[in-house]
Amino acid sequence: MSRIGRLPVAIPAGVTVDYKDNVVTVKGPKGTLSTVIADKNINIRIEGAELHVERTREDKSVKSKHGLYRQLINNMVVGVVTPFSRSLTVNGVGWKAGVSGNKLTLNIGYSHPVDFIIPEGITITCPDQNTIVVSGVSKELVGQTAATIKSKRPVEPYHAYGIRYTDEVVVMKEGKKGK
Repeated sequence: MSRIGRLPVAIPAGVTVDYKDNVVTVKGPKGTLSTVIADKNINIRIEGAELHVERTREDKSVKSKHGLYRQLINNMVVGVVTPFSRSLTVNGVGWKAGVSGNKLTLNIGYSHPVDFIIPEGITITCPDQNTIVVSGVSKELVGQTAATIKSKRPVEPYHAYGIRYTDEVVVMKEGKKGK
């Protein structure tokens, strides 16, 4: 049995979980999330303040989805209580980021500013000109938004200019050597 899949998902106070027609809906103080359980061999059982994910067959494909669906549901329960966040750093001479309305404006070494429309359900803040904090209730959407912002200017390996995650380690390359 999957080590992650067999663990129950604890449902904290103030969070309601519904399972109907293969759709799990989680409502909490910070928002509402839902996901479709696409595999008919995965069952959801709610008992009091715990949710159990069970499988009906022992096929390899069903086993692999067992832990996946349990973790997706757990991330939804955690996200509606405490939002997920991801921090990015903008590194370059004269480079900066700023938020105005629902738009993130990046001045990242191009001849024009790069505008990024903030998706619904995501909050982006800039505590200073070189830091971007992406937060929201959906872990998947927070990660995808941060990766999209990062892809606007990938880190180059010689001077480490670019947009990177704050906790990311950039492996620098050695420059040309003179004779």
